[in-house]
Amino acid sequence: MRLFELLLLLSNIGLFALTILLKKGQRKMPVFVASGIATLILVIHWTVEGYRVQLFCLYGITIIFFASSGYRYLKKSSPTQIPRFLLGSAYAALAILLVATAGLMYAFPVFQLSEPTGKFKVGMQSLHFVDTNREEIYGGSRGGKRELMVQVWYPAQAGTGKHAPLIPDTRILRYMAANYGLPGFTLQHLKYVSSHTYSGGEISSAQTSYPLILANPGFGSSRFLHTSQAENLASHGYVVAVIDHTYNTFATEFPDGRITTSSTNDLFSPDHDYQMENGNRDKLGKMLTDDVTFVLDQFGLIQSGQMPSHLIGRIDLGHVGVFGHSIGGATAYDASYDPRITAGIDLDGALYRLRDRESLRKPFLFMNSESEFGRLKLVMDNHVYTEAELKHMGNTRAWTDQVTEDKKLELERIRESVASGGQFLYLENSEHLNFTDVQFISPIFKFLGITGKIAPHRANAIINAYMLDFFDTYLKNQGGILLKGPDSRFPEVKFGALRL
Repeated sequence: MRLFELLLLLSNIGLFALTILLKKGQRKMPVFVASGIATLILVIHWTVEGYRVQLFCLYGITIIFFASSGYRYLKKSSPTQIPRFLLGSAYAALAILLVATAGLMYAFPVFQLSEPTGKFKVGMQSLHFVDTNREEIYGGSRGGKRELMVQVWYPAQAGTGKHAPLIPDTRILRYMAANYGLPGFTLQHLKYVSSHTYSGGEISSAQTSYPLILANPGFGSSRFLHTSQAENLASHGYVVAVIDHTYNTFATEFPDGRITTSSTNDLFSPDHDYQMENGNRDKLGKMLTDDVTFVLDQFGLIQSGQMPSHLIGRIDLGHVGVFGHSIGGATAYDASYDPRITAGIDLDGALYRLRDRESLRKPFLFMNSESEFGRLKLVMDNHVYTEAELKHMGNTRAWTDQVTEDKKLELERIRESVASGGQFLYLENSEHLNFTDVQFISPIFKFLGITGKIAPHRANAIINAYMLDFFDTYLKNQGGILLKGPDSRFPEVKFGALRL
């Protein structure tokens, strides 16, 4: 909650209290002065912080208080008598509006991201890539070439000016709201949320080169919703490129102003059988994996100077990592069959294309939510679902049996990666979206089960610590402390025993 919007709310509550508590003959001057102060705070708030739709009722109350109190203060004649019923109704309405506004301010705060913990300042650059060798198979531009937007965070020379906003492409905010079933204006205040990143700027000269990490958002997500993870890694000396997988994001804005939205949800329907759903997911997965391969190719061109960028010659392509969330985590795993990728992290993502490939024997960190671990544990325990459980889930026994078989194969693949130097763990009291910056958007998400009971900044700190330790181990040959087992600093992290 920002300072002046909080002061504006408190000043209006004070105004309301003065109006209720003071007698008619005593309230004229105090209410007029207090409403003038509230109006001044309103002007400062609009000028310094910017208006937002959640406070429109508060703005109206402030202006009405100032106008009515000013009129009564300047008027010579006796004030007009208002019937008690109307006055009481007006007071009740004001109280309800003030409480509702306070609720909206709590539910949709202008939040702050966790600060990066590394020594480097962080720079940011957007890149637009076109894959001339692949046709677009989703969305409205079918027949055209596959286009991607990639957001790059990197260690920067001391930054100047203001930090960049969390979501620079503010036109996509209405699509983001729609993605969560909210009216288009609901999340417009996110344009005021700042990152800890400076736009542009030179890459730091402290090192000759920096390891590259490629990142993949989940289904219906965005590259901007992994800002806190990317910033933290960049502050510790990594170049982090988060890929907007076009038509799998809630919205992507291109340099020419075009905006694409998610169309891959058309692949999934409750009317499909399991084999069709699985096949569609594998088809989508292949496209996402090919995106990673293509983006890695482009960084090869940048590194060699064949593509203009201030990152030329500064990327260590001998040490490349990858991570992702949800289906993006599965993408990270599938893309790691590329020999150029050393290690990766899957944040709460179920794997795809398991039957298309041999085992991947590379170090991989699997970080799961507690709820996802619970589902895997049912498979490990050979749980047999009752008819009541199947009805509650809305699944048939045949569907559930096929899911179980795939999960057993997935667990086998996870074990193989853990044996190759990886690790498998879960975060207590977490849900699927605690692995993205969605967890910061609203504290009410935890009451709706969208995020877990764990505090967002705590979840973010834990996830960032384990990601950094893992990548430091395999891309910088340092660290590795946290991967050895439970740590008293992070009691929420549980190391799961993998068995069938």
